[in-house]
Amino acid sequence: MENKYVRAKRNILFSLCVISLAICGCGYTTRSSVTVNNPTIYVENFVNKIDITRETSDANIYYAYKPSMELDITRAIIDRFLLDGNYQIAQPGGAHFILKGQLIDFRREPLRYGTDDTVVEFRLHASCNIELYDREKKAKVWVENNFAGESTYRTTGEYAKSENTALTEAINDLAKRIVERTVEDW
Repeated sequence: MENKYVRAKRNILFSLCVISLAICGCGYTTRSSVTVNNPTIYVENFVNKIDITRETSDANIYYAYKPSMELDITRAIIDRFLLDGNYQIAQPGGAHFILKGQLIDFRREPLRYGTDDTVVEFRLHASCNIELYDREKKAKVWVENNFAGESTYRTTGEYAKSENTALTEAINDLAKRIVERTVEDW
């Protein structure tokens, strides 16, 4: 029969082991992967590569396009870098890194239909090809194709919002993901 003090010590030792494992985690971190001193980045204006002349079809009935969306994406990415604070925004000649991107797709997809078969909820989906270039090493750091941001919106009801509001949310989501990809380097 175990002594109650031995049992208490065993429980304390077990608790300390569990706590130390929880503190150590699984190797994931939220710290920045930025390794250069005074990191600077230049965000080139994104280029619109969406084929605006394509026709709609049964498979592509919800094709959408907003003029100058690529400039809104560029502006949102710069704003997100400023908010994040890990990189300083610089001019192209003085930046350590250069971020380049192309807007390749923008879709409005139906998610939910009402009782009269009209769409009452949509998903906006913006996709880009992006690359980060190290100007000093003259090498690509990484390339990501079909990098996406999205948002949903309802057209009716209590949670209804405009498509423009949802578009701003999708662009901000894309910018957030791009900055996270750059800073965290997963």
